[in-house]
Amino acid sequence: MASSGRWIRALTRGITKNLQPAGSCTSVRAASGLSKDMLPGPYPRTPEERELAAKKYNMRVEDYEPYPDDGMGFGDYPKLPDKSQQERDPWYSWDEPDLRRNYGEPMHWDFDMFIRNRVDTSPSPVDWNTMVKHLCGFLGFMLIMFYVGEIYPSYQPVAPKQYPYNNLYLENGGSPDEEPPKVHNYVI
Repeated sequence: MASSGRWIRALTRGITKNLQPAGSCTSVRAASGLSKDMLPGPYPRTPEERELAAKKYNMRVEDYEPYPDDGMGFGDYPKLPDKSQQERDPWYSWDEPDLRRNYGEPMHWDFDMFIRNRVDTSPSPVDWNTMVKHLCGFLGFMLIMFYVGEIYPSYQPVAPKQYPYNNLYLENGGSPDEEPPKVHNYVI
């Protein structure tokens, strides 16, 4: 395989040098990214420009509202509602079901923030006051239980450590000439 690569390079060595201008480097431009048609244009100032921008983003003129012209560079890009994809209908036949969007539909400017594994803006089934009450109740109960545990400690019953060979009589400095005392680790 390596020898065939050398053979091809040797055959095309003279050809590639003739095709490139002197002192140039070979480079390749990626075909990915947004085209000029997809990039935001200038901020629409007249009703006709707003109508063209709405048509560009496949929106009705009544629904089209651009970001304010505050110098942030949004241009004529539509300001879409801050709703996560989690709120969209999961049973609808989307063109892109993972993203819950259709082809040609404009994406939110902060699209990466509103995908399904990020921020969920759907309404919570439990109101804020109830959640706070449950959290404070749980924390209060745990604090009371910790306090009671400090006043009345509870420990597992522990027996003295048991060692073989008469409680390691010789290893603990006992005389080998004397009879070691009998150690009973249990009572029947």
